[in-house]
Amino acid sequence: MFDVAVTSPTAGTSGMTRGFTLLLAVLGTMSVSNLYWAQPLLPVISAELGVSTESAGLLVTATQLGYALGILLIVPLGDLLDRKRLVPLIVLSSVIALLACATAPTFGLLVAAIALLGFTSVAGQLVIPLAGDLADDASRGQVVATVIAGFLAGTLLSRAVSGALADAIGWRSIFVAAALVALVLAWAVHRHIPVLAPRATLRYPALLASIGTLVRENRTVRWTLALSATQFCVFMMFWTALTYLLSSPPFDYPVSAIGVFGLLGLFGVVAAQHTGRLHDRGWSLPAIGVCWVFALVSLAILAFAPGSLAVLITGVVLLHLALFPVNVLIAARLFGLTPQARSRVNTALVCLNFVAAALGSAAAGALWSAGGWLAIVGAMAALCVVGLALWALGRRGPLA
Repeated sequence: MFDVAVTSPTAGTSGMTRGFTLLLAVLGTMSVSNLYWAQPLLPVISAELGVSTESAGLLVTATQLGYALGILLIVPLGDLLDRKRLVPLIVLSSVIALLACATAPTFGLLVAAIALLGFTSVAGQLVIPLAGDLADDASRGQVVATVIAGFLAGTLLSRAVSGALADAIGWRSIFVAAALVALVLAWAVHRHIPVLAPRATLRYPALLASIGTLVRENRTVRWTLALSATQFCVFMMFWTALTYLLSSPPFDYPVSAIGVFGLLGLFGVVAAQHTGRLHDRGWSLPAIGVCWVFALVSLAILAFAPGSLAVLITGVVLLHLALFPVNVLIAARLFGLTPQARSRVNTALVCLNFVAAALGSAAAGALWSAGGWLAIVGAMAALCVVGLALWALGRRGPLA
């Protein structure tokens, strides 16, 4: 199925083929999709299981909380255990969780099953640093970019796919189909991931504690994480606010139509996939600055979005072209800074982004009530200026 020529267990070797990189990208796509299958299905699930739509929203919360816990407790193990065994085991665990979701007879059991699904859907966050370990220095940026692009595509496509298939095959069948795909992927990654020596010899509690030590003692890591959190806050603030905008006059779109707007982000995914070459050529830091400027330009356009659908679409595409490449550039830089702790620094990255996303989403609600769309665009622009200032300061010192 995949042409794989990974033969060396040591990092920095040129063993990543295009087929193996694609396999890891697909695994990232499917893993992150598990977090979003249920979102478009909430009305259908609430009707079948006899709960209110508001109560059905607990499914989204449970998934995210389970995922956050999995990131914190499982992903650091990538530096401690052999990922040839760890990654397939986690994927198989998600198969069990998906089948539990598909067969849950009550809402309470579905909440428990979907929390387990979130907890076990971290394989994508294990293979991103794995790609960084297996790629050589000359191609690491491009390899990591391809895997992250798969991850980003999953966040955009899963809602649209789930909503489209629900009417045709039923909401339970979606989880069964995802389980079958995950089963195939578990076999594929077990077959193709090489045996890798552990990068840490710590006990598990010390391994978790070392994440804080890694961030505390490395100023460059801290600044890079701050850049990432800023852009992630902007991203989640935007998508939360966009839902408010599209469901209000003059648009008044239904939820199904709003979900389609996520597909516009695929332009950003394509851009992110090609961004890795900039890192490999040593241009990652200048490129991050250009992305912040580009984000400000897109927000200037989005300020006029309520008056024109064409302007809104243009702004959405440009904002994703600005923000998605930053994900790749930051991850590639972090993996270059911490070659012996890539799984742990990825844990710090995702956890911090998770907090920033929650803050951005919450702020969007408050800003919408206070000043509507323009208040949110102004706040996002202010955050982009902060990001640009962090970039400028870091370029002279800790990020250089």
